Amino acid sequence: MGLNIRPVRPDELVQLVALCAEHAEYEKLSYHANGQQQRLQTALFSQPARLFCWVVADDNGMLHGYVSATLDYSTWSAAPFVYMDCLYLTASLRGHGVGRQLMNTLIDFAEQNQCSEIQWQTPPDNQLGIGFYQHIGANRLPKARFTLNRTSRLWQRDAA
Repeated sequence: MGLNIRPVRPDELVQLVALCAEHAEYEKLSYHANGQQQRLQTALFSQPARLFCWVVADDNGMLHGYVSATLDYSTWSAAPFVYMDCLYLTASLRGHGVGRQLMNTLIDFAEQNQCSEIQWQTPPDNQLGIGFYQHIGANRLPKARFTLNRTSRLWQRDAA
């Protein structure tokens, strides 16, 4: 089976959303389909795009993985960087060099956008991912990720 890494196309968003659900399950997180396809359409294909995504597609047009990223800016370094939001491969492709190819695609994107750094995070129990990231020479930072959403007390302005 031949594989191709390329930007996602609008007609592949149903498959991309399905991969997002698989990715969430792999990371043991909840995923609720609720209009993601339309919001991804807007984020990926509006001008300027807010999200960038490359997929791993086979010769039959089936998707087997993806990497998505945004362009961001660091206060500390006073420079732009690429934030890798997701990197996911189906189980059959893990360990075969496809993740490295996706990372190379992201490095090319970073260079095209004058970014000298790519940042991301992964769950602490994702040992396969952590091993891969360490193998490619990524540096691990001691940080914890937090999220504040509409259901939080502060967002609702009822914080005690």
